Amino acid sequence: MTQLHTPKASRNQETGRLSFIPPVSPSGVRILARGGGLPGTPPDMACTFPTVPAPKNTARRPLLIASAVLLSTALTSPVALAAPKPSTSPSATPPAKMSVVGGARLAQPGTQVNLASGVPVLPKGLSARSWIVSDAESGEVLASHNAHWRLAPASTLKMLFADALLPKWPKTTEHKVVPSDLAGIGSGSSMVGIKEDETYTVHDLWRGVFLRSGNDAVHVLSAMNGGIEDTVDDMNAHAQELQALDTVVVSPDGYDAPKQVSSAYDLTLIARSGLQKKDFREYCSTVRAKFPGETKKNKKGKKVRESFEIQNTNRLLAGDFDVPVYQGIAGVKNGNTTNAGATFTGVAERDGKVLLVTVMNPQKNESNEVYKETAKLFDWGFKAAGKVEPVGELVAPRSAEKADAQPGPSASPGQAGGAAAGGSKPVASAASGDGTDGAGVALGIAGGVVVLLAGGAFLVNRRWPLPDLVRRRSRP
Repeated sequence: MTQLHTPKASRNQETGRLSFIPPVSPSGVRILARGGGLPGTPPDMACTFPTVPAPKNTARRPLLIASAVLLSTALTSPVALAAPKPSTSPSATPPAKMSVVGGARLAQPGTQVNLASGVPVLPKGLSARSWIVSDAESGEVLASHNAHWRLAPASTLKMLFADALLPKWPKTTEHKVVPSDLAGIGSGSSMVGIKEDETYTVHDLWRGVFLRSGNDAVHVLSAMNGGIEDTVDDMNAHAQELQALDTVVVSPDGYDAPKQVSSAYDLTLIARSGLQKKDFREYCSTVRAKFPGETKKNKKGKKVRESFEIQNTNRLLAGDFDVPVYQGIAGVKNGNTTNAGATFTGVAERDGKVLLVTVMNPQKNESNEVYKETAKLFDWGFKAAGKVEPVGELVAPRSAEKADAQPGPSASPGQAGGAAAGGSKPVASAASGDGTDGAGVALGIAGGVVVLLAGGAFLVNRRWPLPDLVRRRSRP
């Protein structure tokens, strides 16, 4: 991603598939939106997350216990408490107190990590104003630095744009671009090369968003969604649903705008939500693709439309002269503007661990510094995972927490989640009922078996197809 600087102009030119994360929001949840209907959306395209499992050291427990814990929806942390509402203008230094979403440690400025015997020290030379390292599966925050500092997000905000809008149209939906679709794009914006009066599929447009961080593609999709204002409303509503409470959207493409902010914590939440969606995973892990060009007449006077190649601007995914492809990388999104500096959220897998790292605005003025610092944090995280005590957690969306509060058919009001939360309580409750017959016991046992089988399936299917991702990256 290359940032161009010109006087009085904000510049944001941007120079795998995962199947490991279980859903974290009920499939029936829909984000209310204008300009694009969700009815008829396929189940696998539905919005974000039913449960966010947050087990600790589950690999050390027997399979059945781990399965039940992993499917637990009893989130008891105080993360649902209202977050403070600091100014939405980026500050020069981190506030003394920030949001408590995810835990009290994350509200404190500075570096938060529990170093102990056997835990590797944090890498040297980190200059980012804010960063966070978390386990993508359990949601544990392994370490952070000013995690809730509200800063300009640049094009990493496109993750929220995609997470909110991806379910709205099938890939094959076509749209003919009109001049108004491309109105209002900021000076110096990153562009994929969309032309007026040309027709593109939604699949083409999302590739333009993810690979080239094309603001022109964002504006066309926003026009399909009813316009910029409606899209901004949808994104802000979705941020609230995800409990990304540091985030304020003004421009859907992440272009510098007054009061537009997010945080390393929020961008990680958003990435984790987006990775629930198959299409999101596909687009953010695609290294290169063909994009439709402009229709022209050939020498014979016949109209032809050729395509050109676009490459992902994520340097840990595509590589660069001073940054190698990171082992196990599978996305997610980068950004760079005059106000935000360089920002990046990445996801990678190694030795059965899947980590998310977000880095915002490194202060070192070196080529690809945001990727270099991200790689250092990934390296540390993979060494520290399973050894370091977490300093916080990635929270579930509001809808998931509301669902957790609803008792199941065989659970008492204080035992929502039943077997998923604690093993045999629903069975005991049924057995000690009115004693009319054994139906309650049978139902309780059946429910427990379903939960355990589902948990086992999660353990079996938690890995993503790394060999396929490597093969696609290695193509010339």
